[in-house]
Amino acid sequence: MAVTTASRLWRDTLLTAVVPLIWGSTYLVTTQWLPPGLPFSAGVLRVLPAGLLLLLWTRHLPQRQEWPRLLLLSLLNIGAFQALLFMAAYRLPGGIAAVLGAIQPLLMMSLLWQTPRPLVLLAACTGLAGMAVLLNAGNAQWDTLGVLAAAGGAIVMALGMYLARRWGSSLPLLALTGWQLTLGGLMLLPAALWLDPPMPALSAANVAGYAYLSLVGALLAYGLWFRGLRLLPPVAVSALGLLSPVAAVILGWVALGQSLHGWTLAGMVTVLASVLCVQLASSRRPARA
Repeated sequence: MAVTTASRLWRDTLLTAVVPLIWGSTYLVTTQWLPPGLPFSAGVLRVLPAGLLLLLWTRHLPQRQEWPRLLLLSLLNIGAFQALLFMAAYRLPGGIAAVLGAIQPLLMMSLLWQTPRPLVLLAACTGLAGMAVLLNAGNAQWDTLGVLAAAGGAIVMALGMYLARRWGSSLPLLALTGWQLTLGGLMLLPAALWLDPPMPALSAANVAGYAYLSLVGALLAYGLWFRGLRLLPPVAVSALGLLSPVAAVILGWVALGQSLHGWTLAGMVTVLASVLCVQLASSRRPARA
């Protein structure tokens, strides 16, 4: 039984780890395939179609008393996060935007008001150090608004994860995902209409980029993410987010020919080691229901 439980735990961890790897590609797709200067429109086109598809598939309505919490979760996990994510993606290069998400594990520990195991705390701080190495490697370019947006995205995502875990929901997983994507997309729509310039004529690459972000980056990724949040310790889930900048850096090297310096490789190895340590330490203590 113990072996079966451990195997299930690592299977769930690996499935959840797919999500930050997908999200790490957002920065490459945004800069290479999407029309420039449309951060809010990109957020709407990413989440709203995926949410509507899930609602048509699941056909579940929230209970009346769940609506206030559902609206707040949709704002944090989808609306605000997507707006900040694409602002950072448009204004910062490659993995720099994703790097600032390294503060998520420490934020989760603070929100949970828990005293983490020494190994978890050490691993989280080591991951932060690895992110700092990545941030300063390869002549990173800074943009103040982009950095603030990336840091803000990490904060709202950590808060949304904490509240989603604390509150729970009577909705099935896919229905909950669909409602959050739909409501979050509707919250972004006014900003897209009022703040973004008019949408230009879309090329085949633009359509492919939006389709990838919606079907893979939202529908598949958020379904797996919320599933992992239900099954795994929240600090372990947030630590997996450190894989996002690693994926962004590797994709920049493979697809754009960006160089990988020795310090960049050292930072990546440090991050991967910290993620593994958090998962090992978290797996030794059963997650609370």
